[in-house]
Amino acid sequence: MLENRKYAIIGFFCLIGLIYLSRLFYLQVLDDTYSLGASKNSIKRVVEIPYRGQIYDRNNQLMVYNTPVYDLYVTPKKAVVGDTMAFCRMLNITQSDFDSIMGLAKNYSVNKPSLFVRQLSKEDFARIQDALVDYHGFEPVISSMRTYPAHTMANALGYVSEITKKQLDNQEFPYYRQGDYVGHNGLEEQYEEQLRGRRGVKFVMHDVHGVNKGSWKNGEFDTLAISGQNLVTGIDVEVQKYADSLMQNKVGSVIAVEPSTGEILVSVSAPTYDPNLLSSRSFSKNYRMLLKNPYKPLINRPVMASYRPGSTFKLIQALIAQQQGTLLPQTHYGHAGSPMRCHCRGGNDLRGAIQNSCNPYFYQVFRKFVYHNGHPNTFKASAVGLKEWHNMVEKFGIGSKLGIDLPSELKGNLPETEDYDKRYKGQYTWKFSTVASLSIGEGELLISPLKLVNLAATIANRGWYITPHYIKGFGKSGVGIPNQYMERHETDIDRQYYLPVIDGMRRAVMGGTVKALANINGIDLCGKTGTAQNAKFGHKFDHSIFVGFAPMNDPKIAVAVFVENAGWGGDAAASVAALVAERYLKRKTEAKALDTYVKSKNYMMAVKPAAKPKPVAPKNDSAQKPVAPKPYMTVTPAKANPAVGATGN
Repeated sequence: MLENRKYAIIGFFCLIGLIYLSRLFYLQVLDDTYSLGASKNSIKRVVEIPYRGQIYDRNNQLMVYNTPVYDLYVTPKKAVVGDTMAFCRMLNITQSDFDSIMGLAKNYSVNKPSLFVRQLSKEDFARIQDALVDYHGFEPVISSMRTYPAHTMANALGYVSEITKKQLDNQEFPYYRQGDYVGHNGLEEQYEEQLRGRRGVKFVMHDVHGVNKGSWKNGEFDTLAISGQNLVTGIDVEVQKYADSLMQNKVGSVIAVEPSTGEILVSVSAPTYDPNLLSSRSFSKNYRMLLKNPYKPLINRPVMASYRPGSTFKLIQALIAQQQGTLLPQTHYGHAGSPMRCHCRGGNDLRGAIQNSCNPYFYQVFRKFVYHNGHPNTFKASAVGLKEWHNMVEKFGIGSKLGIDLPSELKGNLPETEDYDKRYKGQYTWKFSTVASLSIGEGELLISPLKLVNLAATIANRGWYITPHYIKGFGKSGVGIPNQYMERHETDIDRQYYLPVIDGMRRAVMGGTVKALANINGIDLCGKTGTAQNAKFGHKFDHSIFVGFAPMNDPKIAVAVFVENAGWGGDAAASVAALVAERYLKRKTEAKALDTYVKSKNYMMAVKPAAKPKPVAPKNDSAQKPVAPKPYMTVTPAKANPAVGATGN
């Protein structure tokens, strides 16, 4: 019995010893985990940054590609610089630059690598490569620099620059490191996750002198970097560059979409800048220069600028009033009974009112719409009517963000009854005369060029739109379009009510408020001009606006143009829009005289702060301070006095 127990105990200890020996054999011979950890002094973990995806236009013309460069990282705890001056001469930096960068790196972390010098060209790196062996703690990493061969669309594309501390701290998952590049603004930021690709890791052996001795274990533990996806946009680069040339010496925007798909064809923000300025080692200097420019080229005007729509808003008034039943195509209104000024002779029907942009006509249309609810109390009737008006107008995307694939869209302003209740300190304390200027797109209305081109696309489609977007797809197959950019949005306005409006828009181009030269043969342009109030607030001229589409019966392009301080909408804005539509449809410019005329115009003026309107004692309840938010630059809130009005074109 004792003998058996002895063997059992011996066997137990032998088993334990065997288990320990097996584990030691596994750890020391089979498993490389601890070997890798023990080899940190001789094996370096190198993160490989993938190339960002390239960006193409709708015709596969390259808009953005990558140029290989090298970034130099420093780990402060390991950094050894014997001769600082020689090191600075080698990198072409100053002693103060060296001290400043090292200070920032130490503040970030003494143990983690931080960006020291970025975007060394292949030639510069080849010149310093051998000398870097003598400077421990400095590590070159191959990277890339964005290059923009088309030199256009800087605001919509965005730029790539070093990640900010706030972005680092706010990461949901710890992917980025100090010194990494990320997309900022525009498409580079919107599609950062798809464009950036996936990092790789290589384990490289170094000798005691820091010389690279090749891959460790033949790359068994390496992971390959995967390049980002290529982004295909709906932009037509040829037409885009032509539109840029038309907006030289002008402040404003041009935006065009394909009505059937919502794809953005042209996106001009003027004045603009060469996107390559923000893709170099001089980023900070160039950014400060652009930031100080009084014309604010960093603002992406198609989606960020806010303007009063002026007479272009009459198109929506005509549509919703027909749907309500208070307006017929054959309805006539004269100038009598309206405080609005107008340049036409009056007596128009709906088509003629759109053609001639008759202010009194749309004053009466809006008045009848608002009071069409049966309330005998004019104050209550006005509130009920404006609420119905707001609900119908917002279905055109006015007053909210459309959801374009850019991170900087602003929603504008579509006034509600609650805004006026708050302004006048109570419900039913204001009436129609307070809001009458909305009838012609003035007062508290604020919209962006994006909203206007979406309106043009909606009318071109006879009642529906797809949210405007830049993306056409990823890769050659064009897959990966978000679902929201394939969804139709209905306005709940019957198709039949669009027809007289479209007819009036065509008449406006053929012989109405549009400059005669802008009626270009062969494109059947339909449009509406507008002139947004601006001159009365300390500026020399009003803003020129045009919105339209072509051809009339088979729309291929919808376009909206704003030219600040350019006066009548039928001149500057309509001319630019007509030429852009012609170039897209015909692939050439035949209207040479109009092209020369537009390019000869210079509407840039000395920029000064917009003058604040002087307070005026109210003659009636309409002369009150509006509720509109202050726009970004030259547009100043107007006194909502219907007797002032727009110029009607």
